[in-house]
Amino acid sequence: MSHTRELHELRGADADAFGGKSASLGELLAGGIPVPGGFALATSAFEAFLAADGLGERIAAALDGLDMHDTRAVHAAADACARLVCAAELPADVRAEIATRYAALGDGDPPVAVRSSARGEDSADATFAGQQETYLWVRGTDAVCGAVRDCWASLYSAPAITYRAKVGDAGDTPAMGVTIQAMVEAAVSGVLFTCNPVSGDPSLVAVNASWGLGLAVVGGEVTPDDFLVSKVTGEIVRSAVNDKHVEHVPDPSGGGTIERAVDDERRMAPSLDEDQLRELVALAKTVQKHFGSHQDVEWALDQDGALHVLQARPVTTLEEPAPAQEKPVSAMSLLMGTFGAGNRS
Repeated sequence: MSHTRELHELRGADADAFGGKSASLGELLAGGIPVPGGFALATSAFEAFLAADGLGERIAAALDGLDMHDTRAVHAAADACARLVCAAELPADVRAEIATRYAALGDGDPPVAVRSSARGEDSADATFAGQQETYLWVRGTDAVCGAVRDCWASLYSAPAITYRAKVGDAGDTPAMGVTIQAMVEAAVSGVLFTCNPVSGDPSLVAVNASWGLGLAVVGGEVTPDDFLVSKVTGEIVRSAVNDKHVEHVPDPSGGGTIERAVDDERRMAPSLDEDQLRELVALAKTVQKHFGSHQDVEWALDQDGALHVLQARPVTTLEEPAPAQEKPVSAMSLLMGTFGAGNRS
């Protein structure tokens, strides 16, 4: 198969061909870190998609001469590009590969996460991280192919177009791979940083957690529980248990997710206990050691309490380490400032 590869076969050197997210997941698997299985779609599939029926030329025409200072024009061009992408069919060979790989993930229509994996995304200088899309609890070949196409369309969102112009890539054709991995039915999910991302203190692990899938956290719908834990002693340096009033869970109809109210007993209950925090700190140490740098890790605990890593990327916003006696600062404001209110991709 020329356009796909199983995630466990990828390494960091494959980032150009499969995008940063897929390559990072392959590295995690190589390090023995628990990552849901799946496969990666190469940037070559996107290139084949653009080449069919002159789609790439029509998109280029919609962007030609665009004044990046004209907000209305940028949004109009983005909408035009999205319509072009979403109206086009995937090339037959690309669709066939996706169907074959998807069928190998399990009987019936197993739920998967479909995540953008743009070239350069999840790298040490990926300040555009989070601009592309992620789709959760996708079922069936048609739905997976549709989510792939929607990931590609997100390359032409107004923020993505503006950012590429800002860094001088407006004239280049963007490239995106896509990650398709088995869905984790999360009881609790969140992110951790292998250091204090605000102060730069490498002796601390910062953890944010909330009930259900991570959409409520990155979408700003809840203020998650916030923990700072010492790597050296395992001591919980600070904890803040917050009102987690909503959670995202699988849609009972079979595809996608829904938002629901959290029952009163759990709203102000800690989403993580001490044993689970210790497990997350151990995970942070393992991931940091494997990559040789501080990482921002998305994780989930499934309904049986098993820990899964969903993605990892370098921490890109570190300041100089603060003095040891300085009181740590919550990572939550940094999390929201970095990833905004969309799907965390």
